[in-house]
Amino acid sequence: MTDINKQKFACIDCETTGLDAQLDQIIEVAVIIFDGERDFEQWESLIDPECPIPESSIAIHHITQEMVQGKPTIAKVLPEILKLINRHIIIGHGVHFDIELLAVAAEKHNIPCTLRQNRYLDTLRMARLYGESPVNSLEQLRKHFNIPQEGAHRAMSDVIVNREVFRMLAKEHKTTEQLFQVLSKPIFMATMPLGKHKGRLLKEIPLQYLQWMVHKDFDQDLIFSIKTELKRRKKGDQFGQSTNPFLNL
Repeated sequence: MTDINKQKFACIDCETTGLDAQLDQIIEVAVIIFDGERDFEQWESLIDPECPIPESSIAIHHITQEMVQGKPTIAKVLPEILKLINRHIIIGHGVHFDIELLAVAAEKHNIPCTLRQNRYLDTLRMARLYGESPVNSLEQLRKHFNIPQEGAHRAMSDVIVNREVFRMLAKEHKTTEQLFQVLSKPIFMATMPLGKHKGRLLKEIPLQYLQWMVHKDFDQDLIFSIKTELKRRKKGDQFGQSTNPFLNL
């Protein structure tokens, strides 16, 4: 088993025209290859998406049409990115989205890609497991761990912060295998991370809303947490019925 501090990882982040990995385009990519002590290689570039960038996306990452003009297309730089990531364990915040973006781009341009076969560690799930930050966004985790700010919400600044967040969250684990084993099981979340009840404790959320959410396509941790809360309430109802002698009068 590899000591987690001696394991090489590839931390990645993509900025995009939107939030649909199948339809939206990459406009910036950053990668750092690192271990527990140092960085080995890094790569970053703005990407010409060959389509308009929506104003809603510009408001988040501040990458304008003028900034990507004349920059390489994803087809040109993707082989270099994939070669750098290689078979390393991939690190990222909600990293499945970034992996899909790159894999879909590779399929579109007929570029050989085995990225979906790489193992990955999602710092969002690691933060849920850690459980001591009130909010698990990358920015809030940066503040929680007193990590210096890296400037604007851009790919490389996010990768640098993400690398440090990962190092902090990985401290409790001696080996990479140990971390994978722990993350192989769903993590219970006490608070709702999204939607109109975001930030509220699951136990305070109306039953009807939970029953609606449990059938939606959310990640495994949220579905597990909702199912656990629904089971808890069902047991509570059954307990109330069995201990109330006046219920059927």
